[in-house]
Amino acid sequence: MDKIRTYFLIVTLIFLASVTHANEIELSPVREIPPPSLISSIRIQTPLDFCGEPVPIDNPDVRERLEKELLLTLADRPQVILWLKRSPRYLPFIEKELAANGVPDDLKYVAFAESALRPHAGSTAGAIGFWQFIKPTGRRYGLSVDADLDERRSIYKSTRAAINYFKDLYNEFNSWSLAAAAYNMGEEGLRTEILLQEVNDYYRLYLPLETQRYLFRIISAKLILTDPEKYGFHLTENDLYRPFEFDEISLQCHRRTPIRVIAQAAKTDFKRIKDLNPDIRGHYLEPGKHKILVPKGAGAEFESRYEEALVAWRKKPDDHVYIVKAGDNLSSIADMFQVPLPALLIWNNLNPRHHIHPGDRLIIYKRVEASPKTNQE
Repeated sequence: MDKIRTYFLIVTLIFLASVTHANEIELSPVREIPPPSLISSIRIQTPLDFCGEPVPIDNPDVRERLEKELLLTLADRPQVILWLKRSPRYLPFIEKELAANGVPDDLKYVAFAESALRPHAGSTAGAIGFWQFIKPTGRRYGLSVDADLDERRSIYKSTRAAINYFKDLYNEFNSWSLAAAAYNMGEEGLRTEILLQEVNDYYRLYLPLETQRYLFRIISAKLILTDPEKYGFHLTENDLYRPFEFDEISLQCHRRTPIRVIAQAAKTDFKRIKDLNPDIRGHYLEPGKHKILVPKGAGAEFESRYEEALVAWRKKPDDHVYIVKAGDNLSSIADMFQVPLPALLIWNNLNPRHHIHPGDRLIIYKRVEASPKTNQE
């Protein structure tokens, strides 16, 4: 009898333990697969190339420089995750344009190294946008850059400009590696170093330290994005950011027009219009013809809704034109109508250093119900 009781107790304990273990498995969260060791991650298999040009990985100096950039990139795992998540939103267009222009697909990795695919990325040198154009170079390649429009922030326009720039650089230096170096440091600077050092091989040139690292940052991005699972990045389709869906519409602005009016016509909000059109600066579109992106489906009958929104805006009852008097300044007028000074500046396309004079007309789009204070109060 004791043996039977002992046997029954053992069976019961085994059963309870298995049920508990099953519940723990069912209730415990999914565990991430741990990333591979850093040592295994930088064991780079040869051959390796950039734009079809061999990377001399057997050269100890080249291997060391590449391993350093790869390690530094892998150390910023959140950034790499954002690269992967943003890729479906922008890469299809970039890849399509590269192929259409007959330039190597590897150039797409430049955009990751430059901006991490962020339209508003900026540098201390004044470079802006997906491809980090400085103003003179952006304008040279057809991008509008002014107080109202900065096409360096447009993935469509800036990508085409970057491709044309790279084609010109390749035609001059006859090497995609050197073209990338020139893209980073400027063609005149690279031309000078090639002349002084009598070397025209990127891997053998002594260049500014940032440029010496530049190509290896791009190659690191290529290695990781080509095979993210190898480096411990296991994303599903649901993890990725969806591409923007939009209609392109044309509109004519006969006067300076608030973007919020365009948003109303597109049945959306100001933020959505700005997100779809990061090249538009400020709160207004200037007079003239414009092509802008609106949410998918909003392009249908947009023109009629736009005209209605314009009429409603022009007839807005709380609009007010204030005529500047002697002794007024912008701050006192903003205080008089109890509106933020920045709003007053934006409404009237002014900057804080602008001098106003008696007789000038200022638009106030929002008035409080109480009578404005006078200068004598």
